[in-house]
Amino acid sequence: MKILCVAEKPSIAREVSRILSGGRFTTRNSRNKFIKNYDFTYNFTSLGICDVTMTSVVGHITNMDFPPAYQWGRCVPGRLFDVEVIEKVTKQDVFDNISNEARTASRLMIWTDCDREGEFIGFEIYKAAFKGNSAIQVGDIWRSQFSHLERSHIIDAASHPRSLDMNSVNAVACRMEIDFRVGTSFTRLLTDCLKQNRIIEKGGLASYGTCQFPTLGFVVDRYKRVKSFIPEKFWYIAVDIRKQNQKSSFAWTKGRFFDRMFVTQLYQDCLQTEEGTITNVESKRTTNWRPLPLTTVELQKDCARFFRMSAKAALDAAERLYNKGFLSYPRTETDSFPATMDFAGVIAKQTGDGRWGAYANSLMANGHEMPRNGSHDDKAHPAIHPVNYVAIDSLTSADEKKVYEYVVRRFLACCSKDAVGHQTTATLQWGNETFTASGLIVTEKNYLEIYTYKKWETTKQLPPLEEGEKVRISSGQMKEGETSPPNHMTETELIALMDANGIGTDATIAEHIEKIMQRDYIVKHKQGGKEYIVPTPLGMGLIEGFDQMEFDNISLSKPFLRKLLENSLQKIVDGERTKADVLEEVKQIYRQAYGVSSQKMTLLASVCRQIIAQNS
Repeated sequence: MKILCVAEKPSIAREVSRILSGGRFTTRNSRNKFIKNYDFTYNFTSLGICDVTMTSVVGHITNMDFPPAYQWGRCVPGRLFDVEVIEKVTKQDVFDNISNEARTASRLMIWTDCDREGEFIGFEIYKAAFKGNSAIQVGDIWRSQFSHLERSHIIDAASHPRSLDMNSVNAVACRMEIDFRVGTSFTRLLTDCLKQNRIIEKGGLASYGTCQFPTLGFVVDRYKRVKSFIPEKFWYIAVDIRKQNQKSSFAWTKGRFFDRMFVTQLYQDCLQTEEGTITNVESKRTTNWRPLPLTTVELQKDCARFFRMSAKAALDAAERLYNKGFLSYPRTETDSFPATMDFAGVIAKQTGDGRWGAYANSLMANGHEMPRNGSHDDKAHPAIHPVNYVAIDSLTSADEKKVYEYVVRRFLACCSKDAVGHQTTATLQWGNETFTASGLIVTEKNYLEIYTYKKWETTKQLPPLEEGEKVRISSGQMKEGETSPPNHMTETELIALMDANGIGTDATIAEHIEKIMQRDYIVKHKQGGKEYIVPTPLGMGLIEGFDQMEFDNISLSKPFLRKLLENSLQKIVDGERTKADVLEEVKQIYRQAYGVSSQKMTLLASVCRQIIAQNS
């Protein structure tokens, strides 16, 4: 019996072949220079020894298109909401290779990434295999479930396959069709309008995407808040005491007020006495929690914050490390590890490193902690963690070096004890007002010794103070301050906003940010040692233009429509709704929005022209 196995990437196909064959496989070329066919034998649990051919795709091998009569310039874009879409093979050589190999196969086994997109690519693979061998049926497909390339994990995946999840296939198909119809119709409408009004070049493109525009909307909203900010003066009371030749500053518990006369009155009441009373002294043990296991979104946010690395660059580096067998699958929403995970085995692989090996050895010697578990589980992959050791200096990519070290240090931190400190807080009564001060001594750094990206430092200590003690006020002042504007958007903040509002998935957030940058809707600029994202005049004009249109209870620049779609897609996955039902509902919403937009394109063009002129 012959089993045809198909992976999502050539590197995965080769590594899985090496593991399952014990390194005893032969290699054949395909018509695609990147794809090889690997032949070997393997003893499957349910079938015994079988002949195996392992090959791969390179992502999606089909795509959607409209019939020739509905190409750009041949029809009104609004008609694209209802035209029947056709499926096109986009990688014919890859498609044909699978069809040819399937002719002599008795069963198909899918080795794509274990997420929704991987399920859909698996279905594309099935259609290619079915063309070559109609005896292969969907219900007979084996679907491996794996999240990294460690040998025992791959063997377990081969021994316990499941069925292809057709609900996930339908959810992805629904999302792709909505994005295709909406994106193509609005993109043609926008581009034609802006070209006619000479706002973009003749060969330019103004794309619209159901994730792109809410992402741009977040950036524009922050930019407008910064630009429209008007500072306000406020007043507060600040107090210092001096004891044992040590000055301690106390903060007013009421914070600050924008009414000068009110604060003046309170301050004058305080000035009636030169002494204050320590009303409470509290000393307690305090804990700084070790990090939760790592998700894709947290990886992207931290790489942007710590290394000024774009979300796309961080995810690309993690993907390459995964393909090389060094990290687990980097696209995951899960912030926990399975209870059966061999934590000691993972830690042991890091003990020889010159940077963190000594710390890993100490965890092995003294016993590691069980990592904390978060509340998110995508039911597909564990949190991101190192699978195999690689010497940092052997990696040629600077991004890969940073990402690998970060993932290792984070994992070791997860398996460490929390940091411990001793905090003292004192409360001071001066007149009728209350003030507080605190000091911290870090007594056990624990995970902070390895997780060097986070700081928790000992602060200036308070002098010995006792409850009921009278202290002389060495300085009591009424001070004036001024509110500061918010900062422009950082990529870390943008990723967090997209994640919280359901804009894209953990795997596609980076792509959406990159896309609106390529379209010249946003740019990055440095200020005060930080990198911020701001909209271009064109990006501002597009969002302002759509916001000035009068839609019925919807917005094309806010996240609500996309979040509605994502919630509906999850219901398809859960079997609560059908693809046809969700597709028709969402199409109807965007069809109506298109109708309003097409009537008000002159308004959008006018707004774009005005904003561009103001910033030229």
